[in-house]
Amino acid sequence: MSLIPVISVVICTYNRDRYLPQALESIAAQSFSKSLFELIVIDNNSTDRTADIAKDFIASQPGFHAAYYFEERKGLGYARNRGLQEAAGSILCYIDDDAILSKTYLESVASFFNAYTDAVGAGGKVIPKYESGTEPVWMSKYLDGFVGRVNYGEAVKQFDNTMKYPAGCNMIYRKDVLLKIGGFNNDLTFRSDDKDIFLKVKNYCNTIYYLPLAYVYHYVDSHRLSFENFRRLFLKTGNEEKKRVGGEGNRLDLLKKHIEFSAKLCAALILYILFLVKGKEIKGRYLFLSQWFTWKGFLARNVFVR
Repeated sequence: MSLIPVISVVICTYNRDRYLPQALESIAAQSFSKSLFELIVIDNNSTDRTADIAKDFIASQPGFHAAYYFEERKGLGYARNRGLQEAAGSILCYIDDDAILSKTYLESVASFFNAYTDAVGAGGKVIPKYESGTEPVWMSKYLDGFVGRVNYGEAVKQFDNTMKYPAGCNMIYRKDVLLKIGGFNNDLTFRSDDKDIFLKVKNYCNTIYYLPLAYVYHYVDSHRLSFENFRRLFLKTGNEEKKRVGGEGNRLDLLKKHIEFSAKLCAALILYILFLVKGKEIKGRYLFLSQWFTWKGFLARNVFVR
């Protein structure tokens, strides 16, 4: 009789057959006992070779708890909720299809939850892995979220107001807590769902921690760094934030978010000038544009990405 897995690794994927194999291989290479975790692959209505890749990988791993599911409804909320529904583990690790787990990732997660029994969630370090091998000249710490970078040092610490939230490519929550708060928001199709679930869990219980040893490498390809993709993702970010805070006609929260984005746009303009004075105009330009597109996306009725 097989053991019930302690941890479920959930990968939600959409048309990423180029990157999925390395994510799957990093899971198979874990130092943690394969009898204590499972892999759940949620195919979010892909049209490429995702299904074949996932099924072939599962078939090549005898004795490994692994399953493939096809989720017809497009959107991260639907995909992650399907993972929540199918997972058997008590701890769910949501990993992106372009993330590569460190070899001791699951071992670190299990050790943490055994030691911190009060924890309801966690998020690990995320290290960008650029396809070109070098970081673009326009990158700055203000754009860490665009490439998924998360680094709050080398010590375990509870998420507080000086930190953001676990990135969607490396976020970990107890299954029972996710079920109690109603799971992920299906209205969020591409962005902001990691922020949304963090705030919902935090409102239920704020014992959510940063785990530096549970780190992943996040693959950043040339397409992601293209200006057109940069523009579209920040437009979508603003639009998804509008959906996140504006549920059930919440006009007050929409107004607050509008003021917040307007203030950030002004701050970005000031930072642009400072970068310009330092001879780093391109860094200031991309920072300003990130806030400009976010603000425009917030004002737009809908922004389609997928």
